[in-house]
Amino acid sequence: MKMVIIMAIRYELIHECKQTKARYGILHTPHGSFETPIFMPVGTKATVKTLENSEIKEVSDGLILANTYHLWLEPGDEIIKMHNGIRGFSKWDGALLTDSGGFQVFSLSDIRKIKEEGVEFRHHKSGAKLFMSPEDSIRIQNNLGADIIMSFDECPPFNSTYEYMKDSVERTLRWAKRGKEAHKFPNTQALFGIVQGGPYKDLRKMCAEELIKMDFPGYSIGGLSVGESKTEMYEVLDELKSIMPKNKPRYLMGVGTPDDIIEGVIRGIDMFDCVNPTRLARHGSAMTSVGRISIKNKIFEKDLTPLDENCDCKICKTYTKSYLRHLFKAEEYLGPRLVSYHNLYFLKKLSKNIRNAIKNDNLGDFKEDFFSKYYK
Repeated sequence: MKMVIIMAIRYELIHECKQTKARYGILHTPHGSFETPIFMPVGTKATVKTLENSEIKEVSDGLILANTYHLWLEPGDEIIKMHNGIRGFSKWDGALLTDSGGFQVFSLSDIRKIKEEGVEFRHHKSGAKLFMSPEDSIRIQNNLGADIIMSFDECPPFNSTYEYMKDSVERTLRWAKRGKEAHKFPNTQALFGIVQGGPYKDLRKMCAEELIKMDFPGYSIGGLSVGESKTEMYEVLDELKSIMPKNKPRYLMGVGTPDDIIEGVIRGIDMFDCVNPTRLARHGSAMTSVGRISIKNKIFEKDLTPLDENCDCKICKTYTKSYLRHLFKAEEYLGPRLVSYHNLYFLKKLSKNIRNAIKNDNLGDFKEDFFSKYYK
């Protein structure tokens, strides 16, 4: 009898843009197949801030992200396991990706200590002592039940010394191996390796090649969008483009401004996530076809036009800039909700337009036209 091997995910490369060599493909997961490049809204605590599941479906392609560290602390992964994972807990029936908690090694740098065994944390609210090892991260993510999960890594400051970065990369590789060995459900959850190395091309190359030897089903690029210049980010992506396997998905972690999405796609990236669209929305900043605007500005007080006349989302079809400005000035919760919806819809539509441009072999022309309007 022939053995059938079930794979948690499968990436199918369909077409490369003749202008830019950008990739159009399909990511097959246990909870849906998704055209790539794709932007994933961030649902840090098992919810995309301010939005209900039916709305998340409207502003996403059906694949969203949740945060391992925060769900581990509250309500706890064992409680989520009782619900059969995040999907049962939040009633989201689409696909899910979880990060590893490794970014908190970077963002909580003043309240953590890195050891070979793992990382000692202080709770960011209570100050209580915590500890997470690579095995803990994978166990927690197994309980959370996402389709795609991440290796536990260190995300060092981009400007770390070469010596520190080399030690960090080598430790991240050891942690990746430990996490892969601890992973209980490789047939239903795809574990990605994470490429680190800061600005050092030889370390990025070494990290990528060693992870490829471990044969992960997908690869993430971490340690970017942490304070470095755009030029430095793009140089790292240029270095990795020819190294990453063509038959597996490539995920650029925590990056999601329109220019970085387009530039990342041109450099071979398939998947993006970022809190930027909802964070901007909470402060009244909206992404539009002619650039970002602050809806709280007085010039919109009597403006009866939609947020974006070129957008077909239900917010732009329904409300005026004047009303949206009023909501923010009156400190009504509905304001951030509506602009969050619009901003995520904007990136969903941008991703679709990028995919079409790749299929039509004119992504370079699309980039030039988009930048001329959005960044004028």
